[in-house]
Amino acid sequence: MQKIISWLAASLLIFSSCNNEGTETTANNDSSANGKAANSAPVLPDRKAFQTTIDGKQTDLYVLKNNNGMTAAFTNYGGRIVSLHVPDKDGKMRDVVVGHGSVMDFVNSGEAYFGATIGRVGNRIAGGRFTLDGKEYTLAKNNGPNTLHGGKKGFQAVVWDATQPNDTTLVLHYLSPEGEEGFPGNLDVTVTYSLTSDNGFKCDYKATTDKRTVVNLTNHAFFNLNGEGSGTINNHILQINADRYTPVDSTLIPIGKIEPVAGTPFDFRQPTPIGQRVDQDNEQLRFGKGYDHNYVLNGSGMKKAATVIGDQSRIQMDVYTEEPGLQFYGGNFMQGKNTFKGGSKDEFRTAFCLETQHFPDAPNQPNFPSIVLSPGETYQTTSVYKFSVSKPQ
Repeated sequence: MQKIISWLAASLLIFSSCNNEGTETTANNDSSANGKAANSAPVLPDRKAFQTTIDGKQTDLYVLKNNNGMTAAFTNYGGRIVSLHVPDKDGKMRDVVVGHGSVMDFVNSGEAYFGATIGRVGNRIAGGRFTLDGKEYTLAKNNGPNTLHGGKKGFQAVVWDATQPNDTTLVLHYLSPEGEEGFPGNLDVTVTYSLTSDNGFKCDYKATTDKRTVVNLTNHAFFNLNGEGSGTINNHILQINADRYTPVDSTLIPIGKIEPVAGTPFDFRQPTPIGQRVDQDNEQLRFGKGYDHNYVLNGSGMKKAATVIGDQSRIQMDVYTEEPGLQFYGGNFMQGKNTFKGGSKDEFRTAFCLETQHFPDAPNQPNFPSIVLSPGETYQTTSVYKFSVSKPQ
């Protein structure tokens, strides 16, 4: 009898292990499962957990949904995407954006940028300073000797004014006052996030100023196409439409050169597993502790920048943008110190980012495309993250 019981226990354990592959963690699942089975739609974050007052302004949770069942949740604290549910190869919905389950978890997080709208200037500015029209501006330094993503209190840490004109659209507005984080001019920003009928997450950015300034807006969604809590993203298949990239120094500031990706671990012109070359002995990889680099995209206007496929889910994400650059970040600084909304931890390389942008340190790099905005001009750019299911090759 004891042998029979032992055999049954072992069989159940094997069956359970086999059925863990390709699944996800929802808001009500155990935190340690590395992606437990979820045969129903993922649970939306609790709206009440996002309703509070920060800096005298009300925060909330906003839910968008298209006719295909694609669902996204946002909070106006930091203009963040909190969750994004899209269908996998079996038609099951997976939450492909990682993040926290309450607004205060975002406020207190060790990672400031989960899902956030980034500004005034995305990416790094060397030495926390730049010169415009003969005047030097000094910025808040929050990334070693440099300014990152707008400074200590960038757009990720402000409460945006939010309106939801319909089921598929959220409009966020923020007036960044003259001198905020050291930047010149009053910058009036409107970001419109929407879900399209073909399962696209569309990001429309618009800004005007009353004084010459610099601006480079983006969204900092952290993706795992197998679903939040499903483990490493190193087996995701990535293709980037870029022949060149901008190598950096040890503080991740571009050295001013634009170099070919050919013959380097940065060559993703053909579909390649993210982790296939990430541990190669390469100075650029050592500087970024992996991938944290800007790609110079091929083409102009609206173009396909990248394609990523989840190895378990077969969810495919195609990135389109009007921007000249794309920052690929492979989750190298994730250390398991933050808890996601589904209960899992932000373990090393369990999410990646593809941030559409102008190039890092553009105000100090005369050979890079300019990010200067003048009065009377309108900064306007669009990026789209489109989701589908990839057929096995």
